[in-house]
Amino acid sequence: MEIKKHDFIEIDFTGKIKDGEVFDSTSKEELEKLHQGHDHPIEAKPLIFCLGHGMFLDALDDFLVGKETGKTYEVELPPEKSFGQRDSKLVQMIPIDIFKKQKINPIPGYSLNFDGRVGKILTVSGGRVMVDFNHSLSGKTVDYQIKVLRIVTDINEKIKALNDFFFRREFKSDVNDKKLVIYADKQMARIVPLFADKFKEILNLDLEVKEESKEEEIGEKNDNPLQV
Repeated sequence: MEIKKHDFIEIDFTGKIKDGEVFDSTSKEELEKLHQGHDHPIEAKPLIFCLGHGMFLDALDDFLVGKETGKTYEVELPPEKSFGQRDSKLVQMIPIDIFKKQKINPIPGYSLNFDGRVGKILTVSGGRVMVDFNHSLSGKTVDYQIKVLRIVTDINEKIKALNDFFFRREFKSDVNDKKLVIYADKQMARIVPLFADKFKEILNLDLEVKEESKEEEIGEKNDNPLQV
């Protein structure tokens, strides 16, 4: 079946630097190599996303339109179509006092979040810290191998994919006519409505968010078996 723009699709993929190492994958084997030494379990699962809505690289969205399910494709992307060229202006000197105020010990090689921007510490010298805010893959040509598994048509799978992309979590939800109702805790009930326009744009559903009561949250927890 041929893929069209705005389709939800499920894929397996592996991305690697041209003639170099893998940096992302849905393969358990590749993920275990990437996360060697980490204690947390590695969850390998196919990626579900909607073409044309910024959920994957734009160049890959464009590449996949017109392709067919069940086939495997390879594509090479130059920096300007993947993670951008390196920008010397994004390598900045930050006073070490800023780190001390946050009780952070800056160590070369570590990456930190600076008000929403991820920066990698390059050097620490005297009272100054050199931080690189370029994407770690900027300036690099990358290769992707992509297997298109299927076109996703189930509305609940689409909703789950969007919740995972926007919020990195699952919510209970109902769909009635043209309305999507999401049930969230108090904190998330204030955040989820900010994405109403995106749900409308992608799913053509009006979003309503209902706050779960404490009793419902406790009931859900009690439904889960104890983990020993």
